[in-house]
Parts: sequence; C-alpha cells; structure tokens
Amino acid sequence: MGVSIGHNGGPSMDEGLSWRRHCWSKARADLLPVLPIEVVRLRVKRAAELGLDYRTYAGVRAQTGHDLVGFLFSSNALGLLRAGDTVPVARMEKLAGLVAERVGLSRPGLSPGAMLQACPPLTGAAPGPAPLAAWAQARDALRSALRGVPGDRMLLVGDAPWEADWAAIGRLAGHLPAARFFAA
Repeated sequence: MGVSIGHNGGPSMDEGLSWRRHCWSKARADLLPVLPIEVVRLRVKRAAELGLDYRTYAGVRAQTGHDLVGFLFSSNALGLLRAGDTVPVARMEKLAGLVAERVGLSRPGLSPGAMLQACPPLTGAAPGPAPLAAWAQARDALRSALRGVPGDRMLLVGDAPWEADWAAIGRLAGHLPAARFFAA
C-alpha cells in the first residue's frame, strides 16, 4: 500500500501491526548471540584491563568485531594545552593501570616529546591533526599515529568537539569523551 500526498507518516492502521512488531522483535533477539558465561567473564575482565565499563567495551567490540589494542589520547583529553602543563595525577594513575597501547596525539605547539615527558604512562606520542584540519591531513596524521595498528582496534579519547570527527576520519573503533573515560 503506497503512501499518499499529505500523509504524515504516522503509525500504520493496517491489521496485524502488533503481530508484525512481535515477529520483528523476536527475529532481532534471535540474531543476538547468547554468550557462554565464561566468555562474558573474560570480556568483563578485558574491559577492566582497558579501564572501560563493560557496556562501553561490549558496544565497541560489537561495532568493530575486534578486541581493542589501545587508545589514542588527544592532548586536550589529558589536559595538556601547552608546553609546561602537567597531567592530573588521577589521569596518570588510570593510564598507568591500562593493559593496552596508550598513544598521545599532541596539538600544534606541543611536541610529541614534550607530551611524553609530561605524561610518562603514554607508550608513544605523535603529532595529532590540527583543529578543523582538512580531511586528508587529519587522516594522514591519524594513520601516522597508529603506527601500523588497524584503526578499528584503537579507541580515541578526546575532549574538544572536533575530535569526535577524528574517529570517522581515521576509521577508529570510536570516540569516547575524556570526562567519561576518566570518570571515577
């Protein structure tokens, strides 16, 4: 049945709507895997090693189909806005406890070396994309920072609004706001 001009796209008045909704819900539920409890326990443990809550970890894993190898941290997420700044102690402690790669993305005016000096728990640092950089420039900066690791195995932790776009540009596993990642 076609929709006529002026139709507001409201709910269908056809017979059997509730039955179709039931069938659709059941089919969706049947698609979701039922994981053995041992697998769930291993994934909960892995989420803890990565410093993530299970829901975030499971969502990233479901979206990418891969386990995470590590994180890209923007200098904004770490609170390093200029040379001489220090990372808050609580953030350093969380980084030190991660069982994963921890790569910093330095902003223009902050060298990767200065970033590593200010935040020793990082396992590496690279120049990050400039704010609002062209797509190709941002992509190249992110590829360089990944050091050969597939993008969908690294999660970006950022703080500035434009950094959320970097996840799509770099084909990363996703973007997580710094406030959420570093929450107690």
